[in-house]
Amino acid sequence: MPTFYKCTRPDGTDFFSGSVDYAAALTSGELIVHPDAKPGDRSASRYLSVSTEVTNCTAMAWPARVFVVDPTLWDAAGPVRQAYLVASLDALGESMGRMLTIRHASKESGTSVADALVAMAKKADAKIVHATRAFDPAGVAEQNAVGLALAAQGVFLELTGSYYAVDPGAVAKPDGSPYKVYTPYFKRWFEIGWAKPEALAEVGHRWFIAEPCQGRPVPSKDSPFEIKAGEAYALRTWERFKQRALFNYDEMRNRADVSGTSHLSHALAFGEIHPRTLLAELADSPGHNVYRKEIAWREFYADVLWRNPHTTTEYYEPRFAEMRYDQGEQAEARFEAWKQGKTGYPMVDAGMRQLLTTGWMHNRVRMIVASFLVKDLHLEWQRGAAWFEECLTDFDPASNAHGWQWTAGCGTDASPYYRVFNPILQGLKFDPRGDYVRKYVPELAHIWDATIHEPWNRLDGLAHGYPAPIVDHSVERDESLARLAEIKIVKEEYPGK
Repeated sequence: MPTFYKCTRPDGTDFFSGSVDYAAALTSGELIVHPDAKPGDRSASRYLSVSTEVTNCTAMAWPARVFVVDPTLWDAAGPVRQAYLVASLDALGESMGRMLTIRHASKESGTSVADALVAMAKKADAKIVHATRAFDPAGVAEQNAVGLALAAQGVFLELTGSYYAVDPGAVAKPDGSPYKVYTPYFKRWFEIGWAKPEALAEVGHRWFIAEPCQGRPVPSKDSPFEIKAGEAYALRTWERFKQRALFNYDEMRNRADVSGTSHLSHALAFGEIHPRTLLAELADSPGHNVYRKEIAWREFYADVLWRNPHTTTEYYEPRFAEMRYDQGEQAEARFEAWKQGKTGYPMVDAGMRQLLTTGWMHNRVRMIVASFLVKDLHLEWQRGAAWFEECLTDFDPASNAHGWQWTAGCGTDASPYYRVFNPILQGLKFDPRGDYVRKYVPELAHIWDATIHEPWNRLDGLAHGYPAPIVDHSVERDESLARLAEIKIVKEEYPGK
């Protein structure tokens, strides 16, 4: 008969009731029948010998909490986002009393997420695996693969809930067709509404204690800054935001030079806080209403991507793929200048350097840098989206892809490519004193007024190594509109509600 080791409490009793003295049984050599065994069940797996060493667990008798790191998503992330995931897992494990088992699927070993979960299910003799439903293309594909693999072993995959207040696909026109622009989507989303957050119920079982991690991920580089993650930190951040800036969020959210946003995009992206938690505390006021609409934007993009899974990398409006985009050595050099924040346009460069140094960028500035890449440098939006995916700690596949497509003019917007952000005017409006630029562009720290957004017009503006503009915005704006005319897209054609 094989030996099955059993995790115990420090005193040697079982986790479930504390009444079965496994340590004494080990000393006496007697066999203990598993509490779940049915009368007459004499299978070896229902008999347990025990060890007082909790790490000697080779079989699980109670539910286990498991996280499997997907190598596809891990490899696409840069070191900062990798570090954030590890920090988030650390916080999650700590909140669970370290009762979290981590597995790391690996391309090198040929181990998939499905393989890892099947192995865990076999070890636990599990009949059901619970997971939060995914709606992005990669997540759906992964859950399909996991479900099929588990089903082959007689294990059912139960998908429950989502990371959204209203699930993608739930908001539609009366005829069942999807909304193509945000405003009518929001009205219907608000009408549908959402459930209130539920308190965690007291459970009548104990969790299987976590095994030592096998293949725990290690970021490719150390993070250049301290990462704070986890549910507890997210809730503290939310409380601070409510006191600090929620009341005038409608007025200050676009200002890059002040802390006018919630800084919860990381927590939402990693599932550390649920949008229903935030929505439940919003009242009917200008600041609260605009914040509610921003949450709806996130859910709108999730809905669009769920209905159009190809749009993570392909054009929502396919005709824009026909537009001329720059290629060659000069284009590559300009792309590198954009990535490193050396374009010669202070507001663009401040945003790109904020991204490099903090793993985050203000949302208004994301629009500015995206517009500059597509409409001043004439490079395809996918290149910028891929760079954001690598660098952003708050990367979300739907928000990233369709935020880029909205700004690039090829996405869900009733005024598409005609909108071209002027980086100088945007800087003057949303960083009027230059505080944001000075923080991230030290070569311009000697300029203490609005002329910081046009340093080339000052005698000392470029004196500390800041580069001259790599392009002329006014010229490139006209060039973008000329290229638009080449594919014969007129405003009235695109898109309807």
